[in-house]
Amino acid sequence: MNRADQRKPNEIRPCEIIIDFVETADGSCLISTGKTRVICTASVEEGVPPFLRNSGRGWVTAEYAMLPASTGKRKARDGIKKDGRSVEIQRLIGRSLRQAVNMELLGERTITLDCDVLQADGGTRTASITGAYVALCLAIHKLMENGLITENPIISQVAAVSAGIVEDTPLLDLCYVEDSQAQTDMNFVMNHKGEFIELQGTGEGRAFTNRELNQLLDAGRAGIRSLMRKQREALERCFWLLPKPRIAVATGNAHKLRELSDLFGGAYELISMRDAGFTGDPEENGVTFEANAVIKAEAVMKEIGLPTLADDSGLSVDALNGEPGIYSARYAGQHGNDGANNQLLLERMTGVEDRTCRFVCAMALALPGAETRVIRGECVGQLLTEYAGEGGFGYDPLFLYETGKTFAEMTEKQKNEVSHRANAAVLMKAVLGEEL
Repeated sequence: MNRADQRKPNEIRPCEIIIDFVETADGSCLISTGKTRVICTASVEEGVPPFLRNSGRGWVTAEYAMLPASTGKRKARDGIKKDGRSVEIQRLIGRSLRQAVNMELLGERTITLDCDVLQADGGTRTASITGAYVALCLAIHKLMENGLITENPIISQVAAVSAGIVEDTPLLDLCYVEDSQAQTDMNFVMNHKGEFIELQGTGEGRAFTNRELNQLLDAGRAGIRSLMRKQREALERCFWLLPKPRIAVATGNAHKLRELSDLFGGAYELISMRDAGFTGDPEENGVTFEANAVIKAEAVMKEIGLPTLADDSGLSVDALNGEPGIYSARYAGQHGNDGANNQLLLERMTGVEDRTCRFVCAMALALPGAETRVIRGECVGQLLTEYAGEGGFGYDPLFLYETGKTFAEMTEKQKNEVSHRANAAVLMKAVLGEEL
């Protein structure tokens, strides 16, 4: 179907977050998602509700209201007794944002998040949660600046988005027109680890299938990813409060995790596929480095729902039409037998004058609800006729870099500055900056 605003099915509405919108609040913002606009403020008070007194723990709560003209036709103001919908939504906001804070580090004080809808065009509860998180972080930042707390209590990044099925098409971030005719309506509240805090789903016009549910889950994850990027941009001045975005890596190699984390400047939390909950073993049956990287990344991402990195690498010799290529680790038949692999390569290159070769690293980033991104990094050198150096692994003792040293003669730091994986990581870092 064609959406009224010409968005793609998995595209959120234009989102803008203006911080410090209310100067008298401890933290505040105006969040706009399409035509929906909500003022979110955070107010800090010393003391907690009676059930928490003398516990050493703080409290986060919320109130929600729609201003009279927010829907076009005047809505009566809430009196002493709020309407049932407002109560339901403010409870949702409160329990969602409590997931973001270590209450013991907050101390015995209460942060109240007020969400007032100026204009409603669908998704007011999800916009309120996304904006209230920003106001909450700003209030925490003020507490820390004033020395009232000394340790950062923010433990999660939290955002929310809606999705639904309209005219049998799964759509992300519904405006009012879409929401009013949705066959299925869902709301997602998630944290930076890809975990669900709240998942609300109703088949309003008809029941929905497992396939449609998975499509909505992918759409929701894509929307949360985009909104969290908007939150981080708005909170630039106190970005250090926020946890790092989490990325799964399709490997069980702790050394590779540390290397990639260093190459990405420590900007992301990288976890192994096993720690992320992946239990399978992707079958690498592609015919290129890129194909194998995509296979691994997508297999892990589809099971765990997190953005996932995978790479496939090896040595490519020009005179051998790219051999050993994707078979680099098992060139002589047995996987990981470096000595046999090197010996076979030297035999096949006997008498060959053109010794140009390159280490290749294809790196893929699989994203829920979005197209997998793939880049390629290379490091060009010359293949020696005999080993040089005691370090490294694989073909490193035969690979002569332009500095006059083989990879086996370099320190790990020197190698990581020029390697194929380092070059791929530079390119992937730019991709991550666009996507996360």
